[in-house]
Amino acid sequence: MSDGLRSIIAFIVVLGVLVFVHEMGHYLAARWRGVHVEVFSIGFGKVIKSWTDRQGTEWRLSWLPLGGFVKLHGQEGPGDATEQQMARWIEGRTFHNKPVRDRAIVVAAGPAANFILAAVLFAGLYMSIGQPLPSATVGTVMEGSAAASAGLQPGDRILALDGQEVRRFEDVQRHIQPRAGQPVQVRVAREGGEQTLTVTPAARESEGNRVGVLGVTGGAPEFRRLNPISAMVAGVTQTVDITGQTFAGIWEMITGRRGTEDLGGPLRIAQLSGQVAQLGLASLITFIAVLSVNLALINLFPIPVLDGGHLVFYAAEAIRGRPLSPRAMEYGFRAGIAVLAALFIFTTWNDITRLIPMGWVSRLFG
Repeated sequence: MSDGLRSIIAFIVVLGVLVFVHEMGHYLAARWRGVHVEVFSIGFGKVIKSWTDRQGTEWRLSWLPLGGFVKLHGQEGPGDATEQQMARWIEGRTFHNKPVRDRAIVVAAGPAANFILAAVLFAGLYMSIGQPLPSATVGTVMEGSAAASAGLQPGDRILALDGQEVRRFEDVQRHIQPRAGQPVQVRVAREGGEQTLTVTPAARESEGNRVGVLGVTGGAPEFRRLNPISAMVAGVTQTVDITGQTFAGIWEMITGRRGTEDLGGPLRIAQLSGQVAQLGLASLITFIAVLSVNLALINLFPIPVLDGGHLVFYAAEAIRGRPLSPRAMEYGFRAGIAVLAALFIFTTWNDITRLIPMGWVSRLFG
């Protein structure tokens, strides 16, 4: 299978799973709170296949698999509905007539479903394959490197650096990078005993900065299978950790400590989907779980049009005792669409610059 075809198929599978679970969260919450669901659609545009269930919900599969939606009965409200729409309303089953608490539950259920999906996928991996154990084991030592000069060997487990305990190989990188040319005390476990070595990281230029390099790579990860309860707890913990890491990354971008070149859109997701699918099913499941957390967080941003924006409107309604004015909501939705459009254009440009060398584009246009 070609790389392009694999990326397309993997992208459709990944996005289909994420969108289905997200919309299923809205659907189940609506059923729970007594709201009739008129349409459940995966994809947009021309309908490929559709059927209607016993509850009167039309299920659709459309040809453009870039999202989906759930249409709630009476979602438009009296101010936006036509006379024909209002004539078809079922008393007690319309979304706009439900208390603000019920409407908030229905809206929040989509992101909540994505968080749950991530935790369940991680738990399934921990039960079947095992949970990766934190380790700072040395895999390979490059010839002539600072690590080789200090006597580090493949298989050594790094326990501490300058007296600071380390658990992961990432901890080693964080400690070494800002210490180019500075002696570092390395305590390692080797053949049942412990040794302390002194290594002076070599200096290397990276993005205009001088960073320290040991010249080692991490060893193969170790896995431990968990029972169902422990796996579910670990899955929830991993989901919370990824949420925190995502927030930290966003804050670093806002404060300028990290560039925005890491932001990606659909093209980037499609490219990564193909690459990850090539690594195997476990890697693809992990990728879906991480993306599910990101999708949940994005939808909770307080931007009108997104679920988070609706929740802000509902919070204001609960505080004021009445909904915001139609004009205020209209301005909010317009601003939200503008923000999303700008973000889409920016991330798509980032994707294009990754896929197509900008030097080639410059030469093409002279």
